[in-house]
Amino acid sequence: MNLSVVIPLLNEQDSLKELHDWIAKVMQSNHFSYEIIYIDDGSTDNSWQIISEISSKNKTVKGIRFLKNFGKSQALHAGFEKAQGDVVITMDADLQDSPDEIPELYNMVVNQGFDLVSGWKKKRHDSILFKNLPSKLFNWAARKTSGVKLHDFNCGIKAYKQEVIKNIDVNGEMHRYIPVLSKNAGFTNISEKIVIHQARKYGDTKFGMDRFINGFLDLITIWFLSRFGKRPMHLFGTLGVIMFIIGFAFAFYLGFDKIYLNPSGRLITQRPQFYIALSTMIIGTQFFVAGFLGEIILRTKQDKKRYSIKDELNFN
Repeated sequence: MNLSVVIPLLNEQDSLKELHDWIAKVMQSNHFSYEIIYIDDGSTDNSWQIISEISSKNKTVKGIRFLKNFGKSQALHAGFEKAQGDVVITMDADLQDSPDEIPELYNMVVNQGFDLVSGWKKKRHDSILFKNLPSKLFNWAARKTSGVKLHDFNCGIKAYKQEVIKNIDVNGEMHRYIPVLSKNAGFTNISEKIVIHQARKYGDTKFGMDRFINGFLDLITIWFLSRFGKRPMHLFGTLGVIMFIIGFAFAFYLGFDKIYLNPSGRLITQRPQFYIALSTMIIGTQFFVAGFLGEIILRTKQDKKRYSIKDELNFN
């Protein structure tokens, strides 16, 4: 199979038929063998009924329905587990991503040898104040932190070699950082392609300003995981040693001063340096404990599904 198109969605009943017809037209005109995998992430409208109708007419269309809304990362993870195509395309269901981009994305992966190609919506049809500027700031921070030189980390349309999506674990809200996860997994041949960003035709956006706050928090998380995810003691142990050195230095100074320089002076417990020494030693101990716990958790971690499937369509 040439292509798997993985489409997570939430309450997109108005766009699904049009999106399917558009994708099918592109696939047929390019003679691709393909499958389309819709992941209904707990929709409360008629999205699943429409997917079922499309699937009954076109057996290349497959569907997964979650019991409730688990989030885009979990939806992508479920689609990646099922995908069989040599190249996997992800795109949103709101028609803002154009299926006409698929042949060139496929060519960049198959013929140019890229592990991952991310779309870049250079010209956006979004609010400048509430989406464009925060997005530019977010992408700048992601580039500086991760070292992955992309202009648009969160673009919905991307193309992957199958090996990439089978070797990364997309959880939490890490769908924004799939290129970073791929780089950390060893797939470093990453590129981008300028894609058309179409104005939303149906419904309203599912994302608010809180996604940028969550995005920056996730960026800190993924920076930590990429640097110290396999060796947390290296970070926490180093911080613990530094705090112990500071605490010991203050304690040594207090003892030396009390014994040799000023025996009749104030009690050690009446001096602020005593509390600095005590606090830093306690904090150092806590850092060491955090490092040990991180190492223990790392060695006992077991992968578990983070979503529950209610229905599936057309999977053997």
